[in-house]
Amino acid sequence: MAEQQPSHRFERGTDGPKVIVVGVDGSDSSLRAASYAGGLARRQHSLLAVVYVQPVMAAGAALGAPVAETTDQIAEDLVTQIRDAAERVKDIFAVRWEFHTFRGDPYNGLVTAADELKADAVVVGASEQAGHRIIGSVAIRLVKAGRWPVTVVP
Repeated sequence: MAEQQPSHRFERGTDGPKVIVVGVDGSDSSLRAASYAGGLARRQHSLLAVVYVQPVMAAGAALGAPVAETTDQIAEDLVTQIRDAAERVKDIFAVRWEFHTFRGDPYNGLVTAADELKADAVVVGASEQAGHRIIGSVAIRLVKAGRWPVTVVP
């Protein structure tokens, strides 16, 4: 006698992403992406993983530029901005969020972050650099990877 499999019912509000990764770098488009991802996380009751990828610039370091200090300061500034924004809206709605930093180029850093954090969705801002129209932006590369749903915020 064959065993009957339990039927799976759709439950409203429980089938959305559990972890949403958003890439931030301080640019206007990345901050808009963070706002969009925050709203999505709130509505879906998801964890918002805010990720800053610290660039590794061997050439800058060779020229004596304080690269590590600069990128650490950017990360600290981003955490401060995010904490301030979360504090301003805490009485309106609560969003569970974490801040993570990874080192490397933006694309590989976000891929690593999404894999390690077990992302169900990735949100990024549209590139503000003209050269990316020719070479391809991080957002386009993430979409082409086809590993997670990717939302690109203008």
